[in-house]
Amino acid sequence: MRALLTNKWTKAAVFVVCLMPLGALVWRGFNHGLGANPVEFIQLAAGDWTLRFLVITLSVTPFRKLLNLPDLIRFRRMLGLFAFSYLSIHFLTYLLLDQSFDFAAISKDVAKRPFITVGFLGFLLLLPMAITSTAGWIRRLGGRRWQMIHRGIYLAAICGVIHYYWKVKSDVRMPLFYGALVAILLLWRLRDWFFKRRSMAGAKLSPQHAPANPPSRLIF
Repeated sequence: MRALLTNKWTKAAVFVVCLMPLGALVWRGFNHGLGANPVEFIQLAAGDWTLRFLVITLSVTPFRKLLNLPDLIRFRRMLGLFAFSYLSIHFLTYLLLDQSFDFAAISKDVAKRPFITVGFLGFLLLLPMAITSTAGWIRRLGGRRWQMIHRGIYLAAICGVIHYYWKVKSDVRMPLFYGALVAILLLWRLRDWFFKRRSMAGAKLSPQHAPANPPSRLIF
């Protein structure tokens, strides 16, 4: 499995697979397959794939630990950038095709439909992550600050779920499904963080509190 994950062609194959939803949209566009409202179709498709890629990106760390496959980390940055790319398509479709960059109309639309504000907040959260996704930015920011910025992906995913939930109004099954996945991944992250902090605290205290002559074995 490690040979497969570290193979350069595997990453290229994953890249091609990630492009397939965009290719399907382009193919539909050229073959009149976008339905009666093409703009809405593109928006919904790009929004769905944004949430899917966010969930997949957030799943990389749990799966690499649970399956003992550390090389899965090679794909996380690419998956996160694809999430941002599909979000950009979703956002630009609204600005350009739906509103024609009419910012007066956009401001009225935002005031009337708050789900747009939440969606825009998610975009703003992912933007600095996309900009700082390179190794050079990690060196400039330092590991700790870089990690703080990139933990915003959880907030961005929550914003995406709320945006989707408020938009559909009636049939909320898919937003709730995505919300459940994000909640599970967030709880896993919090659990991981809690146990890591507790083990670090235990490691700091153990030299001070360890008995002078520890027993050779424990009896339960």
